[in-house]
Amino acid sequence: ARCQCKLAPRERRNCGYPGISAAECRKAGCCFNASVPGIPWCFAPKPRRVRKVCPNDSHARINCGFPGITAKDCERKGCCFRAHPVGVPWCFYHRVVEE
Repeated sequence: ARCQCKLAPRERRNCGYPGISAAECRKAGCCFNASVPGIPWCFAPKPRRVRKVCPNDSHARINCGFPGITAKDCERKGCCFRAHPVGVPWCFYHRVVEE
């Protein structure tokens, strides 16, 4: 993502070789910005920021438990628990979303 390439020049970690083209740099999964002389132009992007969320759509739930599992046992497994609606898993996995 473009926002992963917004790094101060002093924070850049080299990701290429001398004379690498912008296309080759991006093809390698790196960022390219040749605006600052003497600083790496091809550099590693910032790590993606993600977080876990419990899906709101009950039909998107992926079962993480078993019939009759308690909220406490479900949460011990690291999963989400919502005892409604009927007919969908009440203990279900988180979704990972990018921030």
